[in-house]
Amino acid sequence: MQYLLMIYQNEVEYAKNDAATSQKMLAEYQAFTQGIVQSGNFKAGDRLQPTTTATTVRVRDGKTLTTDGPFAETREQLGGYYLVEAKDLNAAIEIAARIPSARIGSIEVRPIWVYDK
Repeated sequence: MQYLLMIYQNEVEYAKNDAATSQKMLAEYQAFTQGIVQSGNFKAGDRLQPTTTATTVRVRDGKTLTTDGPFAETREQLGGYYLVEAKDLNAAIEIAARIPSARIGSIEVRPIWVYDK
């Protein structure tokens, strides 16, 4: 089964990290990603640009409305994701717990909806 692991953390706090801390976190992410690629769990994943680059789209009464920024104001922002293959929720949680940002933010684990063909 596939699971989306959404990585949330506070962008403002993360931006306060010095270069050495940022490099250490990047190295941890590279090692984590390499590990799930080698194990066969990795399907996709990317880091997202900051929420200041986001645009929210709504359609109301047939009109497309856009708003700069994310939909909701929160303390933590979606910073990236991994799409993984895991045998069950417990296996997906074990993978999510190894994501470096789980120590400073949160990882939302959500199964992918499978449509009957």
